[in-house]
Amino acid sequence: MRVCFRSSVQPELMNEYKRRHAAVWPEMLSALKNAGWNNYSLFLAPDGQLIGYLECEDYEAAQARMALTDVNARWQAEMATLFANSDLPPDQGFEVVEEVFNLEDQLAAAEIVTGAAAATHIDIDPAKQKEQA
Repeated sequence: MRVCFRSSVQPELMNEYKRRHAAVWPEMLSALKNAGWNNYSLFLAPDGQLIGYLECEDYEAAQARMALTDVNARWQAEMATLFANSDLPPDQGFEVVEEVFNLEDQLAAAEIVTGAAAATHIDIDPAKQKEQA
């Protein structure tokens, strides 16, 4: 399962947010991995818009496993003041964004439906396209 979420960091506190994420506590890193957060990345736009991406088996279960850890409670308390909506712990304020396209999924679906890309004359390699012309 791929998950994308967004939140907002207070623009005037973005440098502090970046500083804290430059060296996340090793205990927090381990807790995330053990809870099933894989290929996890955060992206911060100049206006404070925060976009997160992760892969997991079940997002709600992965969040629940993190909620059970002491390190997550400490981390969320430390980070809360940096977010625009500090009424909630940051990880409870994430707004999940719907995935509407994934290249790998569509390529795999095209292979299943058509049998093989060559059979449909689809070739995305420009060098091969020149050879076929």
